[in-house]
Amino acid sequence: MERFMRNPHDVQEKVLQSLLTYSKNTEWGKKYHYNSIRSHNDFAARVPLQNYEQIKPFVDRMIAGESNVLWPSKVKWFAQSSGTTSDKSKFIPVSHESLTGCHQKAGLDVMALYCHSRPDTKVFQGKGLILGGSHKISNLNQDARYGDLSAVLLQNFPKVVEFMRTPKLSIALMDKWEEKLGLIARSTMNQNVTSLSGVPSWNLLLLNKILDITKKNHILEVWPQLELFNHGGVSFVPYQEQFKKLIPSDSMYYLETYNASEGFFGAQDQISSKDMLLMLDYGVYYEFIPMEDFNSHQPRVLSLQEVDTKTNYALVISTNGGLWRYIIGDTVRFSSLSPYRITISGRTRNFINAFGEEVIVDNTDRALDKACKATGAVISEYTAAPVFLQNKESAAHEYLVEFAVEPNDLDKFTTILDSELQNLNSDYEAKRSNNLMLKKPMVKSVPRNSFIGWLKSKGKLGGQNKVPRLYNDRKYVEEILNYIEG
Repeated sequence: MERFMRNPHDVQEKVLQSLLTYSKNTEWGKKYHYNSIRSHNDFAARVPLQNYEQIKPFVDRMIAGESNVLWPSKVKWFAQSSGTTSDKSKFIPVSHESLTGCHQKAGLDVMALYCHSRPDTKVFQGKGLILGGSHKISNLNQDARYGDLSAVLLQNFPKVVEFMRTPKLSIALMDKWEEKLGLIARSTMNQNVTSLSGVPSWNLLLLNKILDITKKNHILEVWPQLELFNHGGVSFVPYQEQFKKLIPSDSMYYLETYNASEGFFGAQDQISSKDMLLMLDYGVYYEFIPMEDFNSHQPRVLSLQEVDTKTNYALVISTNGGLWRYIIGDTVRFSSLSPYRITISGRTRNFINAFGEEVIVDNTDRALDKACKATGAVISEYTAAPVFLQNKESAAHEYLVEFAVEPNDLDKFTTILDSELQNLNSDYEAKRSNNLMLKKPMVKSVPRNSFIGWLKSKGKLGGQNKVPRLYNDRKYVEEILNYIEG
């Protein structure tokens, strides 16, 4: 890590040349003449930017068992994540090289960074509780298997990790979450758990479950040596105070990671700062599109050495899993250029991802349209935001809807909205299972002209000003509600 911190541009150039050399004889590599690419400028000029819809036909062939399509080796594992505008789910190739050279390497590096920052740690005197995802391992066909990323990684951990983590694999890979949480709680509450890893919302549910079972006042009465939570997937901000109440200790550390189905990109390397070190030697080559150019016909695409700390960038990756100039959908800002540290600033499109559900505007537009048709409603405007976990109750999405024509049955409208969102988005469907993480949406009909009046009150009526359809915190929902009530 110190090597790529000292020589970031050389390391990234070597990553690019290694990816090109390894893949030059694939169908993709031959199509774009990888054997003659010598620089980032060659690469950017020759290989087009990609999104999932554009690479899906190639991924489908890989799932069917073809080799040498996007990546030389035969890919047997695929990480399932939330879908696109045309598919409920997307399947990201996870090659052997990606498993070992990216994801598994990252797990070791994260712990190395923590131990470097805290040399008095006792984290290895106990077990690491890794809370896996919501999709069990399933077969796409006889040659390919899939699950969400955490399930794929759990299935492929080195044997030595099994001695260091808990719960046992048969429980960790269960997909019935209500039953799974109970089993995890009962199988781990008498162990010496010193670290947690996973998505904050799911871990919060588990900790509350353990307190319900043990009748303890806080988690340190169950696990007195607990000292670390490696978290990622969603913003930790809404959960900070709840974790502090459950784990009342100044010696408890919370470290953020940037781990996605497409690769592992960043890890917090300083306990005193929430910024994440950009990991440059994991077989991932990075490019960056300034968001001001993102929707242009030919956006500027910058290499790492061209970025600054003032600009919001869409992240573009080429990986040892066979993704080439792939627009992942996240936006980042640089807080430091020596070494390169980043923060996740958002998404390239409106979304709600407070609990890992990745609901996008296309999902809500289509679901609301179906609900309208079934109930005779017509919508003028709407916005939606999360309602965060409180007092052990499930979270939800809250919709403020201005109807031109009210639905004949608002409960039916809400039920259809919820059902269609589950049909369109597998991550939302998983979080809604048994009301465990998300309960049924809350739909509030607001008076006519509420949105126009709110925009006018902010001096943003007309022009390019728009009502935000989805937002990942409650800023706009609360502003609109206060405007209506005030």
